[in-house]
Amino acid sequence: MKLHWPRGVASATKPVKEHHMERGVVVITGGQGVLGSAAAGLAREQGWTVALIDHEPGDAREPGLMTIGGIDLTDPAQAKAAMDKAGEALGGIDALLNVAGGFVWQKTEADDPAHEKMFRLNVLTCLHATRAALPWLRKSPEGRIVNVGAAGALKAEAGMGAYAASKSGVHRLTEALARELQDCCVTVNAVLPSILDTPQNRKDMPDADPKDWVAPRDLAAVMLFLASPEARAVRGALVPVTGRV
Repeated sequence: MKLHWPRGVASATKPVKEHHMERGVVVITGGQGVLGSAAAGLAREQGWTVALIDHEPGDAREPGLMTIGGIDLTDPAQAKAAMDKAGEALGGIDALLNVAGGFVWQKTEADDPAHEKMFRLNVLTCLHATRAALPWLRKSPEGRIVNVGAAGALKAEAGMGAYAASKSGVHRLTEALARELQDCCVTVNAVLPSILDTPQNRKDMPDADPKDWVAPRDLAAVMLFLASPEARAVRGALVPVTGRV
């Protein structure tokens, strides 16, 4: 069974006076992983102030960037503490990108079914981060939540039962919350990638052509569009981002 937490390296700690960038404050869960790092880099280029929340240890601060490490988002108390820390330090939260999650390929008859693990890593992390961020997002003129679902959850193939079931839960959370917030300034949408071009996927599928996959930066660009004011009319959308797969 293959189970992956987002991983990466935190920036070096630098005590600085915080400042606001022109786009506002975006919090990215799983921010030290491949997709989270790509989203963080692109967000900073676009003028966002970025806060990264991750399971990996290590807190850091530098101009326009804050890292909060060692957070288990399957624990609602830790999720709230991390979100409040980011909101208080940066003067608010304008967008949340729910990137944190995990993947496993496993047949249904496996000895150690991964369904509960996938539910915790994909559904509960999204749920707890969203609930913790909502009080901050409601204070923003145009709050945004962008979740990461999966194209593979629309029709599951062999070995994808646990993962697809959990990502289907993310899709339903996205749709339901979008309806609940339809009279609010906060929009909720999700992207549905196929296969991301990551080192782990290249290792696991050495015979595949990664040119057909989705580059993390390309997926991040779609997410940041959904987080922008220009996407204010988009609510409850499940946006396929599938490359050539």
